Amino acid sequence: MDLELQGRTAIVTGGSSGIGKAVARELAMEGVDVAIAARRPEPLEAAARELAEASGRRIIPIPADTSNDDSVKAMVQSAVEALGRLDILVNCAAQPGGAAPPVPLSDIVSDHFWPDMNVKVLGYLRCAREAAPHMVRQGWGRIINISGLAARQTGNTIGSMRNVAISAMTKNLADELGPHGVNVTVVHPGQTRTERTATTLADQVRRLGVTPEEAERRMADANSVRRIIDARDIAYVVAMLASPRCAAVNGDAIAAGGGAPRAIHY
Repeated sequence: MDLELQGRTAIVTGGSSGIGKAVARELAMEGVDVAIAARRPEPLEAAARELAEASGRRIIPIPADTSNDDSVKAMVQSAVEALGRLDILVNCAAQPGGAAPPVPLSDIVSDHFWPDMNVKVLGYLRCAREAAPHMVRQGWGRIINISGLAARQTGNTIGSMRNVAISAMTKNLADELGPHGVNVTVVHPGQTRTERTATTLADQVRRLGVTPEEAERRMADANSVRRIIDARDIAYVVAMLASPRCAAVNGDAIAAGGGAPRAIHY
């Protein structure tokens, strides 16, 4: 299927690694020129060179901190100036999740909550606020927010709170922007293979005393397809949502974790 993305433009935050980089790659392979944003310039520039070489598209690295209003404004302005227009925003920048157990209630302090919410929830909102006027002006756009299945599960209080907030924000923005031709959706990855997965698996081997093969199997067993979902699997979903072909989906959440066992969502 032709996704009709040839010649479109996009910003992908968190685009130097992980799911963000995979999304930027997939969009570029579909003919999109992409501005990738992240805080650290060196990995960002390396990712831009790699993606440009692989896709033949323009990949613009823009250092930015989504926890800062001025940085987000400058990032969007730079992207629009470099690309000429803005069609797609993929919000993916967030505090990295660790392999350590979640913080229990008795130990939760403000420093656990505010940085996480500022980077992910307010960061996504900042980016959408700056990007939306460009999309509304041209009568078409796509905003895709990468959240997570902690929105549908207990076990990580702050993780659930931030991801539920992303879902609520998505639906509000979809209702406001939909009449202007701008669709807003949220994608919930589950446990996903990225550059950090090898470290996570090695930590499980040490802590649990299992073989690397057993650690892989345990991670795969967390979903119903019984394989670890790869960042590129998430990128395929995002590319579809970014496409004009996906006009029928607006304001809704797409679970992309390989199928959470037992739970029913409707």
